Amino acid sequence: MLDLSNWQEIISTMQKNKLRSFLTGFSVFWGIFILVILLGAGKGLERGVMHNFSDARNSVFMWGGQTSVAFDGLNVGRRIDLKDEDLELIQRSVPQIEHLTGRYGMWSSLINYKQEYGTFQVMAILEGYQHIEAIKMIEGRKLNQTDIEKARKVALIGRRAKEQLCNDDSPVGEYMKIKGIPHKIVGIFDDVHDGETERFYIPLTVGQKIFGAKKNVGNIAFTTGTDNIQESASIISNIRNVLAKKHRFKQDDKRALGDYNGLEDYQQTKAIFTGISIFVGIIGIFTIIAGIVGVSNIMIIVVKERTKEIGIRKAIGASPASVVSLILQESIIITAVAGFLGLLVGVGILELVSGHMPASDFFRNPGVDFDLAIGAALLIVLAGGLAGYIPARRAARIKPIVALRDE
Repeated sequence: MLDLSNWQEIISTMQKNKLRSFLTGFSVFWGIFILVILLGAGKGLERGVMHNFSDARNSVFMWGGQTSVAFDGLNVGRRIDLKDEDLELIQRSVPQIEHLTGRYGMWSSLINYKQEYGTFQVMAILEGYQHIEAIKMIEGRKLNQTDIEKARKVALIGRRAKEQLCNDDSPVGEYMKIKGIPHKIVGIFDDVHDGETERFYIPLTVGQKIFGAKKNVGNIAFTTGTDNIQESASIISNIRNVLAKKHRFKQDDKRALGDYNGLEDYQQTKAIFTGISIFVGIIGIFTIIAGIVGVSNIMIIVVKERTKEIGIRKAIGASPASVVSLILQESIIITAVAGFLGLLVGVGILELVSGHMPASDFFRNPGVDFDLAIGAALLIVLAGGLAGYIPARRAARIKPIVALRDE
């Protein structure tokens, strides 16, 4: 137990050796500070990159191309176009997938609203695509199944597209001309990716009937319904096999049918940042260890300087445990105070940077998790105990008669 007399003695000792106490504490302060800054910067980098995975993480996209391998007596270079019947075939053959949809891109489409004109990307989609893209509605509603089935000429407008065409006016309920065809705006959406808020979304059936897509669905997109990478890969393989048989191309011909597995990309990126966090943690821990060694060395010097004092204590009845306790308490106090200051300064700088640095796709909101801060605090106390343990044991073993002879 640290009583008042021990506090006074420890503070008095530190005041007599201000430079030594400062340098001892600074080594611990710097170790904790560097650990917090490195971990916080690593977390900011992770948050920036992982921000790009805001859409459904178990989503898969597939698109048709041209065959690059001769197969079943057919030459290379055949065009593979995905159509409505392919969606129906996939749904029947692989029922475990979710939100199966098509996405037909109409690039550089001229949009007219009142006296304003602009060129924007228009995506003809099915209802399920809004779950994959995970758009956030600002006003109005999403496209629904009735819009798809009845081929209603309705549209969603992205936030930035709305700002460019409408300024502060709300276009919901108004009509805009897409390639000269009036479409009623039923909603305004936002997306974490600013570039995607310059889009318009219309029903796929409208794109097929009015804008010349016919039965084409463009890209196929769906969610796998699983977070297991092996199961996801198996589903993709099954779909490739189904489409390869129908369109008569080799199953592993990536040019005939391309695919992108969002879950695989997400888990690979997550693994990279886990490795970075471990590496940064190791660097920080070794920095702290260097500080602990410094504290331990200083405490050994302290014990040596106070050998006679310790001998007197033991001669008048002080137990070895009380001597050990005194040295450990001094070590823990120096380490804890310096360590907590390093923790507070590191967290403060990270909060300052987080509040003033604009968010980007590569770095955003640097900071340290609460659990990590608690762990660092416990590490500080443990480090103080370890730093003082060896000197404390040395002090406890000093024989009073030997200590009293020490000059």
